[in-house]
Amino acid sequence: MKKEWFFWPLGPIFRHLGGIPVYRQKKSSMTDSMAEAAKQADTFHLCITPEGTRSKTAEWKKGFYFIALKAGMPILLYGLDYEQKRIVCTKTVIPSGDLERDMRDIKLYYKDFKGKKPENFTIGELV
Repeated sequence: MKKEWFFWPLGPIFRHLGGIPVYRQKKSSMTDSMAEAAKQADTFHLCITPEGTRSKTAEWKKGFYFIALKAGMPILLYGLDYEQKRIVCTKTVIPSGDLERDMRDIKLYYKDFKGKKPENFTIGELV
């Protein structure tokens, strides 16, 4: 979670729950750190919030993919459909190392979900 959420009194609660503050301005290998934490934990859950929550973003961030690839973990795709008021998880992706192919599959999974502001969502260019 972004570091701004780790203030008193929420910071200690988030840390107790296993939260890790992310310093986006600082150049660090967050994917390596997260993959190592995943490998060493008995259980590990990582939730990545969607792109396009504030403005349209054609290029998706790929850190979640590299974390899963490095940790040897599957990616469970949860889709939130605001229009139909449902949450769906019907696809799991095992990262193959072929980033373009795997990201294409992931983006295609999400193409039919409708967010609260669907005008802010795009799957971008598919290669």
